[in-house]
Amino acid sequence: MSSGQANEGTRSFTLSDEVFHQPGLDICSQMVYIILKCFATESNFPKVSDIAKLGRMDDKQTVKALQTLVELKILPLKLFRRMVGVFQDDRLSWSAKGLLMFCKENPRTELPNLLELAGQSGENEQNIRASLQELSQYGYLDEYPEWLELANRGES
Repeated sequence: MSSGQANEGTRSFTLSDEVFHQPGLDICSQMVYIILKCFATESNFPKVSDIAKLGRMDDKQTVKALQTLVELKILPLKLFRRMVGVFQDDRLSWSAKGLLMFCKENPRTELPNLLELAGQSGENEQNIRASLQELSQYGYLDEYPEWLELANRGES
């Protein structure tokens, strides 16, 4: 592969020294940050298991550290999702994860139709709204404006 092909679609991921000045950032999050900084581009990022090994942590500690970096807006959510995936994000309930999968396949479903479908599984409007708000809180609905609007309507 030529160097032109290698650089195609590759984006640099820039990290600063802010990790050392972030109050409350634990040592695992700092270590994960440093490991990520050693990799020049997003396309070259290691797997969670590799980060865990390099940082002398287990996978769960590594995922938690990555979540912390996302919550502090040090690591982009899209990159976290690409590295970890939705189902390893333990901040989300199973209900929210299932609803997200449904959102991806049915991005234009309206609330009445969703509630009708949810009723078939024993879910009620309150549960659906709670799951939507959970997804919104962690940035998973940013790509789905219709669903984000439904989540925000539930907050008022």
